[in-house]
Amino acid sequence: MRQSTNQFQKPVTTKVNSDGNIEIGGCDLVKLANEFSTPLYVLDEATLRGICNDYKEAFSAYPKTHIMYASKALCTKAVAKIVSDEGLGFDTVSGGEIYTVYKAGVDMSKVLFNGNNKSFDELSHAIGLGVGRISVDNFFELALLNEIAKMYKTKANILLRITPGIECHTHEYIQTGHLDSKFGFDMTQIDEAVELILTEYKNINLHGLHAHIGSQIFETDIYADEIEILAKEIARLDEKFGLKLNEINIGGGLGVKYTDSDTPPSTYEIADIIIKKLNEVIEKYNIEPPEVFLEPGRSIISTCGVTLYTVGSSKQVPNGKKYVAVDGGMADNPRPSLYQAEYYAEVANKKETNEVENITLAGRFCESGDILINSIELPKLEEGDIICVYNTGAYNYSMASNYNRVQKPAMVLVNDSQADIIVKRESLNDLVSHDVIPDRLENDR
Repeated sequence: MRQSTNQFQKPVTTKVNSDGNIEIGGCDLVKLANEFSTPLYVLDEATLRGICNDYKEAFSAYPKTHIMYASKALCTKAVAKIVSDEGLGFDTVSGGEIYTVYKAGVDMSKVLFNGNNKSFDELSHAIGLGVGRISVDNFFELALLNEIAKMYKTKANILLRITPGIECHTHEYIQTGHLDSKFGFDMTQIDEAVELILTEYKNINLHGLHAHIGSQIFETDIYADEIEILAKEIARLDEKFGLKLNEINIGGGLGVKYTDSDTPPSTYEIADIIIKKLNEVIEKYNIEPPEVFLEPGRSIISTCGVTLYTVGSSKQVPNGKKYVAVDGGMADNPRPSLYQAEYYAEVANKKETNEVENITLAGRFCESGDILINSIELPKLEEGDIICVYNTGAYNYSMASNYNRVQKPAMVLVNDSQADIIVKRESLNDLVSHDVIPDRLENDR
């Protein structure tokens, strides 16, 4: 089975240059740290374009496939521009993500709006901008969307999101397809929703069904199980209501290689399984070949990104761990604190040394749980060394905070030895720009 780019642990352009430093996209990481300061998010354009093309090539045998990049993993205008240029659509989950891809010039008919508690303003925004599909999550949203579409004198094109009752073996916080979930209609509620659409909600066009079974998935057969459930349900709805649904969205969730122990399936392996199962259920349930939507996020963007940190203090606990602290941590990468996510790192400026030690890589924030990597063998570190943490493209910047009133890092895009800022570093003025002191407090002085 062909290896795909999302199976790599590092960006495809990663190498050690003649100075002994790590280089990505033709850019020396130590020089990037000096020029742009740290912490610094670095995104490799060649890896991003390569993974997008892996997905298109892998699913080319089923031409009705639509790859919708899950923007929640990392949503900036530059990322949206690249992904759109490569021919992918977008899965969005907020008004902010919709606005970002819109400002990047994305064709809004290729955008899906997903989420379990969309607001009136967000749904109005989506309808007004011509978002192609809205994945409806519950009865409240169904009624609200019908009223909004009526206001706009249009019809909302939707999918019904369902919980298919499938559990994948990931962390419980990132399982979304099991029965007791906040997401989607229960299977027993589908008929009621369909009846409302057919009889009362005249400003709703139902095109198909949507399910999402989790994140950081390494299992392969689970996608086939999901397709079986969706196809069977489409056939049942046709028989009961004469409803010809022609779209299924199977979500995303394909895992990536954070550490050596991670063995994610390739995009090509997953594509073969999905396409084989699609052809099987089309014949089994005598349904028209559906338009199939996938929502990969992490598996597109994670490997493209690394984060650079500068080493600061260190502490040797007597008869215990050695802690080495860097100038970032849980505010720019909360995943280790949230669900014990594991990462791999190297020293960008000491690739050739053989003197190593086991350390705990600690963050700078005021929480005992602010640990980036609990145990890792690295060359003996000194103040000022540059640490490169791999596979940080997904859910690092997008989940970043200003905890301890620390500014969020900058992000640079590297390609062909050129580095361009795509997210500016926050300044101290940015931190206080939305703060307001009421007049009455000023007058009390």
